[in-house]
Amino acid sequence: MKYYSSLPITALIALIVLQTLINFDIVPPGMALLTMLKDTAGEYFYTLILLIILLESIVYVGFYFPGQFFAVLLVVGANPSASDIIKLTIAMVVGATLGSFINYEIGRRASKIDLPGNTVAANNPATVLPSISIKSLLIAMIHINSLAFFMVTQGALKRSRKIIGLAGLLNLPYYLALIFATAALSEEVMQLAENTTFLMVAVCIWLIIALILDYRKHQSQ
Repeated sequence: MKYYSSLPITALIALIVLQTLINFDIVPPGMALLTMLKDTAGEYFYTLILLIILLESIVYVGFYFPGQFFAVLLVVGANPSASDIIKLTIAMVVGATLGSFINYEIGRRASKIDLPGNTVAANNPATVLPSISIKSLLIAMIHINSLAFFMVTQGALKRSRKIIGLAGLLNLPYYLALIFATAALSEEVMQLAENTTFLMVAVCIWLIIALILDYRKHQSQ
């Protein structure tokens, strides 16, 4: 991951490949698969929710599963009690935190700390990296897929694993807000965040910004 554009390029490729497989009926749409799983969940409903969120929170895999949208709709559609909302929130937070841990470890094991702007740290393992800002984490948490790539980067930079716990704590109010937003807004509005076209546009914007940063870095050398 020598360049800023490395991750968005791989993300765009993954999205294109996945959508192609779905369009040619090689793999079923993620929502169809989740609906089938729901019908067989039975008493393990909240375990299913946890697994759905875990799958969506893993880098690249999350492009296939509209997990958090599906999970919230399942409960909100059933007129949940306060207890149901608490259970749902806990299941989603645990799933997302486990996913953050997996993504962090993927980045940590796949990188030799050669990310842009980190050449000093790469040559000197004792170098202390600047602490992560809450602002950067909050921006990454706009979508579960952006959080996944963020955690991969944190692992690649070998930042403290405390970032995983911090993201987990911030996910508590985030998922509560998501549940209430789904209950208050129309299904069409909430589904936008899980739409493939929306994700494509978001990744393309990310790629453009990354290419600009790579160009500026090259010009400064």
